Amino acid sequence: MTEVRHNWTTDEISEIYYSPLLDLIYRSATIHRENKDYSEVQISSLISIKTGGCPEDCAYCPQAARYNTGVDVHAMMPKDEVLEAAAKAKAGGASRLCMGAAWREVRDNRDFDKVIEMVKGVNAMDMEVCCTLGMLTESQAQRLADAGLYAYNHNLDTSEDDYKRIITTRTYDDRLQTLENVRKAHISVCSGGIIGLGETNEDRISMLKTLSNMPQHPESVPINALVPVKGTPLADQPRVSVWDMVRMIATAKIVMPKSVIRLSAGRTEMSTVEQAFCFMAGANSIFAGEKLLTTPNPSFSDDMAMLQLLGLKPREAFKNGRPNQKVEEVVA
Repeated sequence: MTEVRHNWTTDEISEIYYSPLLDLIYRSATIHRENKDYSEVQISSLISIKTGGCPEDCAYCPQAARYNTGVDVHAMMPKDEVLEAAAKAKAGGASRLCMGAAWREVRDNRDFDKVIEMVKGVNAMDMEVCCTLGMLTESQAQRLADAGLYAYNHNLDTSEDDYKRIITTRTYDDRLQTLENVRKAHISVCSGGIIGLGETNEDRISMLKTLSNMPQHPESVPINALVPVKGTPLADQPRVSVWDMVRMIATAKIVMPKSVIRLSAGRTEMSTVEQAFCFMAGANSIFAGEKLLTTPNPSFSDDMAMLQLLGLKPREAFKNGRPNQKVEEVVA
């Protein structure tokens, strides 16, 4: 069984990342198959409960108020609509609902109270609940945990050195502090990044080093391919090569062997064959449903057909325990 390490060096990760592609896939696939449930895929559905008008300047994001992207600002989604979306996602095969709000940080106000009630409602439907709401404090994380939140997403996006090129309205340390606050509340951590931002391979390796050297690896690591959106500073970025995605997924699986590696944004541009390589390399989670917040995504029916073709099956909710149980290194 592969050892879980937290002391990876840049040179070690570089050697893995730059290894011949087929050798890299073989190595990561071998590690992935050490998990008895390697054919299971964790399926999440992502909905926007508060869209647009974000004060941040994330260069890739169509929800930033300062960019003219055609995304309309919407108020908080009513709880009954969230529960309806959750029921539809569960019927489609999702075991987790992730709720995203276009906020810089969580504020202790009525909107946060509404989120707490949404978390309680979805949790009562026997689904894992995830939120991505921006920065949050220890006490806010604890409130979410008490409501039954299973996971919190807060991506690093890129390397620490590259970060200021992409975002200036919050620091890398701000992101790491939020992840620490989430961990203290015993909420499962979901944190990864985006490739195709104009970063170097060294930036990608650096981001993986930060994630893999955390005292406890994130339980979920999303690997996103940039979806360029007209009106954002990164609108003209070229499409990410599928082989770059495969390299990132494989390297992430090798350095974080017990983490769930999520094949996230950018799947609409991938064929079934290309996605199959990602699964072979160690991806064992996807976002399903027609939208990822504001960007297109494959439908539930298309994804279920793909999983059946590849001999994969949806993973049940709460495979690693219920909310408020101390999160340990997971068996992916």
